[in-house]
Amino acid sequence: MHRRILGPGALAAASLLLAIPASAASSSPGAPGIGDPYYPQYGNGGYDVSHYDLRLRYQPKTDELQGTATILAKTTQDLSSFDLDFLLDVSEVRVNGIKATFTTSGEHELVVTPKTPLAKGTQVTVLVRYSGVPSTKSAYGFTSWHRTPDGGVAADEPEAAWWWFPSNDHPSDKATYDVSVAVPDGTQALSNGTLQSSTSKLGWTRYNWREDKPQATYLATLALGRFDVVTSTSEGGVPVINAYSKDLGANDGAARASVERTGELVDWLSGYFGPYPFSSAGGYVPNTTTGYALETQTRVYYSPKQFAAGSNASVVVHELAHQWYGDDVSLKGWKDIWINEGFARYAQWLWSEHEGEGTTRELADYVYASHPADDPFWTVKPGDPGPDAQFDLAVYDRGALAVQALREEIGDDAFFAVLKGWPTEHAYGNASVADFQKYAEQVSGKPLTALFDTWLFQPSKPDARGAAASARSLVKAAQPKSWKKIEATNDVHAH
Repeated sequence: MHRRILGPGALAAASLLLAIPASAASSSPGAPGIGDPYYPQYGNGGYDVSHYDLRLRYQPKTDELQGTATILAKTTQDLSSFDLDFLLDVSEVRVNGIKATFTTSGEHELVVTPKTPLAKGTQVTVLVRYSGVPSTKSAYGFTSWHRTPDGGVAADEPEAAWWWFPSNDHPSDKATYDVSVAVPDGTQALSNGTLQSSTSKLGWTRYNWREDKPQATYLATLALGRFDVVTSTSEGGVPVINAYSKDLGANDGAARASVERTGELVDWLSGYFGPYPFSSAGGYVPNTTTGYALETQTRVYYSPKQFAAGSNASVVVHELAHQWYGDDVSLKGWKDIWINEGFARYAQWLWSEHEGEGTTRELADYVYASHPADDPFWTVKPGDPGPDAQFDLAVYDRGALAVQALREEIGDDAFFAVLKGWPTEHAYGNASVADFQKYAEQVSGKPLTALFDTWLFQPSKPDARGAAASARSLVKAAQPKSWKKIEATNDVHAH
């Protein structure tokens, strides 16, 4: 019998192999995109974030932002490296307290390589130190950071986070937030949730905001400037925080006359959608040049242009409806945008009915009659509109027609049970159009595949809704009194 003798070099190599964890041998980079077909490079693979802790310092005169982001996450695969979506200049990254190497890739990717690979199922703390001037950064030819005369604002869809914090930027990875911002005395910092505290020292004031319910990255907002902040409590007990730039000029009165109805409208919507799902409500109107509004969680962003023609409670209803449909229950993928926009538009129709300015059926008849069969309006499929038509008018109006068709198909009792039950069924989570159809079938006891296919997925004008609707369609539908106010919000998300 012959025994093989290993030399010192071979012994060392064998020992090294034994010392390498199994996960290191099988680890691989996390994907640079989460897999959304509309936006292949948005979000990242390999981990799931549970919390963002953002500690920031901002100088409004120069638009300079300094930050330290602490990200708590759990790996979903054995990782040799992973990406964060981010645009500002990074000076240091640590993974579980140990310095990591990093580089940039593509339009908006920060690639992090920890010193040792991360095993699947590991709790990870990632610290990123950064700085930069957000208004000088762009990706894919655009910016989502809005410079104002007295500061800046981050609010946009489907992306805004890259300009102010590193993230896994896709709605399917929701997390809680602590946002702490130091600004020069006289400037305020607004964000989501509730203000935990504010302290002043050496000419700087630090504001500490907390959103303790899961929040999608595009719904995180940051507003820096000089605001008049108005606080109140709704009749139903919801704290309301509204803010208005001090230089809104002629739009100031109309903005306040609209946004100050937030508490009333939150309580009214609760009657349809169930209890308000967050710790505070409100909105802010900064002095920006954009034309849209956005349902940033608990703290809605409104452009002053939304009120250029006067007050409009309808736009406030739309954005507040999103707090249930879009924020509480978020879409699984961007193709599921109908669940956000179809129901927010339908909430405007319900408000019209409440105000005696046109019933939901009258509005549906008017929209249906306003678009002949050869109108491109009918070629947009609200159930999967494609990235170029994601915010097309048809997603809103044809989307609301689909909601009305569902109501007429299953009857009011089942319909309103669905409307109120859905935010509870998927509270603080994500859901798809298919999930909604399944839930509506479960509640109503009716098969709905044909209805959903007709109204959400066929690129053609559906047949009139039943015999009564056929008769009504022969007569030119009168324009409901509320239509002008609803129509004024058609560009509400036209970014």
